[in-house]
Amino acid sequence: MPRETLSAHPEKRGPATVRDVAAYAGVSTATVSRVLNGVVTVEPTLVDRVLAACAALHYQPNPAARTLRGGRSVMVGLLVPNIRNSFFMEVVSGVEAVLRHGGYLPILCNYLDKPQGPLQFIKFIEHLVAVPLAGAIVIPRHDQDPALTLFREHRIPVVAIDHRTVDESDSVLIDNVGAAREAVAHLIANGYRRIGLICGPDKLTTGHGRAQGYRAALEEAGIARDPALERRGKFDEHTGEVHAAELLDLHPPVEALFTTNMSLTLGALRVLHKRGLRIPEDVALVGFDEIPSVLPGYPSITTVVQPAFEMGATAARRLIQRLEGDGPHTRQEIILAHQLRIGQSSHARAPVVTGTAV
Repeated sequence: MPRETLSAHPEKRGPATVRDVAAYAGVSTATVSRVLNGVVTVEPTLVDRVLAACAALHYQPNPAARTLRGGRSVMVGLLVPNIRNSFFMEVVSGVEAVLRHGGYLPILCNYLDKPQGPLQFIKFIEHLVAVPLAGAIVIPRHDQDPALTLFREHRIPVVAIDHRTVDESDSVLIDNVGAAREAVAHLIANGYRRIGLICGPDKLTTGHGRAQGYRAALEEAGIARDPALERRGKFDEHTGEVHAAELLDLHPPVEALFTTNMSLTLGALRVLHKRGLRIPEDVALVGFDEIPSVLPGYPSITTVVQPAFEMGATAARRLIQRLEGDGPHTRQEIILAHQLRIGQSSHARAPVVTGTAV
């Protein structure tokens, strides 16, 4: 319950603090920090209570005052391309859990992978380096993003997630080559040979590595690579739709699709649904990342599952090591384990009947 002494006599105190807001709202200081920094996982009722407490106490956030003992900032920038994506939501949850436990405050910046995305990304970084920022955890737009040099120029340590950057930043990711090779090898073992690839751009670790793994699996199985079966573009649903349609229109069409992220998988599923194609009887499908939901009546989807929460948590732990001088001082590339979760969408292909028994 709100503290009466604070609500009735705010003028008898100095400027309200986060601790005051937390006491008034009946929540922890960590919850207040999460609300003020826009973390989307806070329950709406708690958000309302914190905001009401801020208004009642005339609380004014003071970023410069948010420091650890010794005058060090506790604010950590967190740049994510699309918070609506369930993979990124899990990453953010992992980051936030570890930072909160370590006494750090995340500042969530949700930039969009749209035409205005690059400018938005740069603007966010410019704003972040202007405050007393301890460090940053970033899912960058691509592996050689020049905007990241702003952090380096301000001596702000950075940990990248899902990408291997070319600068001194630490990184947390999975073995994208190995994961894609395993996924495609699974399709080949189940009798599929004409396998279409729908992948992201080569300038991303994720896109480059997953395309490499696709080709490696074909080579290991003695299947000649056919560039006509490979499609590249943005990691979004529209790209998945367009390229799935193109691959299905080939003569002969593909026997299976390998889609290399959740959005591409959802786009491909939409095309298969529109065309009335059965999975896997007409076309098999293997995706990447957790699929939040599938169309009614569709089989479970075989997919490469990344440990999204643990990726975020690991990145936060590595950044705290950097900030507190605890752990390796050299650049670290941390590879976490993935899992190929077998569903019904890639069941063994039925044998092709070439003639009629006599």
